[in-house]
Amino acid sequence: MARAFKDLNEQEVLALAISLEEEDARIYDDFAEGLKETYPSVSRQFKELRVEEDGHRHRLLEHYRQKFGEHIPLIRRHDVKGFVTRKPVWLVRPLGLSAVQKEAELMELETRRFYERAARQATDVGVRQLLGDLAEEERKHSTIAETLEATQPAEEEVAARKRLFVLQVIQPGLAGLMDGSVSTLAPLFAAAIATRTSRDAFLVGLAASLGAGISMGFAEALSDDGSLTGRGRPLIRGVVCGLMTALGGLGHTLPYLIPYYQTATAIAVGVVLIELAVISWVRHRFMDTPLTSALFQVVIGGLLVFLTGILIGSS
Repeated sequence: MARAFKDLNEQEVLALAISLEEEDARIYDDFAEGLKETYPSVSRQFKELRVEEDGHRHRLLEHYRQKFGEHIPLIRRHDVKGFVTRKPVWLVRPLGLSAVQKEAELMELETRRFYERAARQATDVGVRQLLGDLAEEERKHSTIAETLEATQPAEEEVAARKRLFVLQVIQPGLAGLMDGSVSTLAPLFAAAIATRTSRDAFLVGLAASLGAGISMGFAEALSDDGSLTGRGRPLIRGVVCGLMTALGGLGHTLPYLIPYYQTATAIAVGVVLIELAVISWVRHRFMDTPLTSALFQVVIGGLLVFLTGILIGSS
């Protein structure tokens, strides 16, 4: 079970920092390898970043050895609450320059936030100084946008705001919309087919939608405090996620206010198709997912849940 960052002691913080630097260095190396044919100058820049990350790791290892000895406990980013789940874009060939840029910028932002918070939390003077120095060095790293293309400052500011908007609003909202739209299909249509009355189906859909909204809202708000990832205030994320979850379920529940069961079901099915199309478009627009891939994943998932509801309701 993931631990809260504030509960880590200094030995665990240093062990986590070593793990992060090792992972980042390998990712930058993969970026350099994947771009060396199409963007050789960018590839060299990532090689330089790899060298810098290795230097950070060596300093962390040396300090850890002096203070805690030779054994380093195994602790990774997914063992601690608050880190962004990284998409393995470095495994895709050929590498897309835009995807690499966004991933590298997110890595730099997250690492800097980690060191800043870890330094504030440290009580040992030597550990605090080391983490503070590393935070400052991460801050001084040239942004990938500046090294890849001659991006204008105004464009950089717009890009930064867009990334924060995606992290703080789009991601929790999309997670809620997907959960609400898909997870409520089975109970709603199972109730509709089993009872063949609009009122019963509406009550089941309403309960499922509101219940899922409350559950997802609390889950998102408690997932992390946003201090490491820049994902914003947990309360706002929780409200966005909860509302979108409830909205996703209510969309195909409201047609059952129509007293005629068959008419209500036909309209509800049409609403479901619209919801799945909207989810696919949002994933394509903001999450860099190919439209055909997004449509396939969302529609297949929704169809399986829909068929589950039909089978259960017909049994």
